[in-house]
Amino acid sequence: MSESRPCQESAFPSHDGIALFYRHWPAARAADAPARAVVLVHRGHEHSGRMAHLADELNLPDVDVFAYDMRGHGRSPGVRGDSPSFGHSVRDLDAFVTHIAEAHGIARGDVVVIAQSVGAVLAATWAHDFAPKIRGLVLASPAFKVKLYVPFARPGLALLHKLRGNFFVNSYVKAKFLTHDPERIASYDTDPLITRPISVRILLGLYTAADRVVADAAAIALPVQLLISGSDWVVHHGPQHRFFERLSHPRKEKHLLPGFFHDTLGERDHAQAVEKIRAFVRGLFEDPPAPLSLLDAHRRGPTFEEAQALAKPLPWYTPRGAYWAFTRASLKFGGLLSRGIALGHATGFDSGSTLDYVYKNQAQGLPLIGTAIDRTYLDSIGWRGIRVRKTHVEALLRAAFARVRAQGLPLRVMDVAAGHGRYVLDAIAGGDATPESILLRDYSDINVRDGRALIAERSLGEIARFERGDAFDRDDLAAVTPAPTVAVVSGLYELFPDNDAVARSLAGIAAAVPPGGCLVYTGQPWHPQLELIARALTSHRQGQAWVMRRRTQAEMDQLVEAAGFRKLEQRIDEWGIFTVSLAVREG
Repeated sequence: MSESRPCQESAFPSHDGIALFYRHWPAARAADAPARAVVLVHRGHEHSGRMAHLADELNLPDVDVFAYDMRGHGRSPGVRGDSPSFGHSVRDLDAFVTHIAEAHGIARGDVVVIAQSVGAVLAATWAHDFAPKIRGLVLASPAFKVKLYVPFARPGLALLHKLRGNFFVNSYVKAKFLTHDPERIASYDTDPLITRPISVRILLGLYTAADRVVADAAAIALPVQLLISGSDWVVHHGPQHRFFERLSHPRKEKHLLPGFFHDTLGERDHAQAVEKIRAFVRGLFEDPPAPLSLLDAHRRGPTFEEAQALAKPLPWYTPRGAYWAFTRASLKFGGLLSRGIALGHATGFDSGSTLDYVYKNQAQGLPLIGTAIDRTYLDSIGWRGIRVRKTHVEALLRAAFARVRAQGLPLRVMDVAAGHGRYVLDAIAGGDATPESILLRDYSDINVRDGRALIAERSLGEIARFERGDAFDRDDLAAVTPAPTVAVVSGLYELFPDNDAVARSLAGIAAAVPPGGCLVYTGQPWHPQLELIARALTSHRQGQAWVMRRRTQAEMDQLVEAAGFRKLEQRIDEWGIFTVSLAVREG
């Protein structure tokens, strides 16, 4: 083992400006040696100091080691055991790795994340939702499913949360059930920075994120090492094994540690776990894993197979066939009462007209019952996610405007499939930048008509125009004048499964946008209502079934990168459905 490494203490600004505490153990390496880092993410209730021993024990003297205190834990600010949401904490990890790159000069591709328990779920969710291009992940006893010994505890907590709002529950786990190490037990019981309460919204957010990540682990396109404690009193093993089986990267390892309690990296015999981690991390740095190409995911792989299954009709006489036939009939009847459902049937539930109706979020229909049905429709999780996506698109558009102006480029905006163009015009109205020109395009004559009316309503006719255009015509996009410096494509690529078509569209955008210009793009890596959408809703394409092939975030980012853009930052809703990303056009 190396000698004890000096530790530096500092803080980094997270995505919302809050400064979170972190520790840094600098590497001792030659000036010409590559800069590499390990990031440690602590388990729930604890803090980075509880993982400080690993800085020495990993025995990676040429690798920087970082560890931060989650908000609401240790020496970071916030209500103890709480955060605005689990997704908020996921973004904190993303902000920390970004800070390491900017402040310490260590690129994401040279970072390995080692996380434990709740921290491991947080890291896995980050890998799934944000598709960070890091070197790999080590997950120790991820808390994908906590053992709740009280019957119906989870639905009970969810009901109480709905009735009472946020509240706190204390951990039932005693230190003696976390580790066999007497010193570790004693330190846990006396550590003033241990946070025993946890907010219910974080607990429920943990459960929801874990279910999604385990079910869709194939979307994590990174090397992963999984360590499972054999005698874990805190979490179930089953989801850990299912998670590992579904991982898509060929470079993955699973190690079962017999007799270990939940605190895998703080167990009495944790040296054997550390040895496995060291070998895995050193292997990732010395023999970099080949990137997992996803550009042909529309021809093979999990999301292709999923979409193929959803497109297959169900016989009407089967229970599932009868169920979805009844659902379709119910929606037909609902369309007689609800304005939103009727509009979906008339123009397609994926049409620009439907999305503009969802953005307005004003229930309409026959008095009382019709408006009640319409409100239920507008409050479905998919439409709530769409409205969050709109706010994220607007925020990143304004960030793109500021970036372009800071570089001295003229501000010219183009939306290649604008629908009615509401989010672009709202972004401009809510910011302090007035573009030289705004070009909104769409293939639908209805959208062009209604978009032009919206431009006139906003008195933007001098700088904005709405044209009919094909977002998949590469040459047409490339010839747009004046050349846009900010392009946006929102909600389009999610509707088309073919990556070749998306690549043509992105190539046209890249040909139009000069180096230093920006692209704001959306993705849909997950949706809890895929079967409802495919079996019961119709698309804008002549009433056809609305069958979506999900694109993982890693796949979407690879398509954007292949066109010549580099991703800078990302947003995602709390349900993990819709992403919005900002990328810059490289020279």
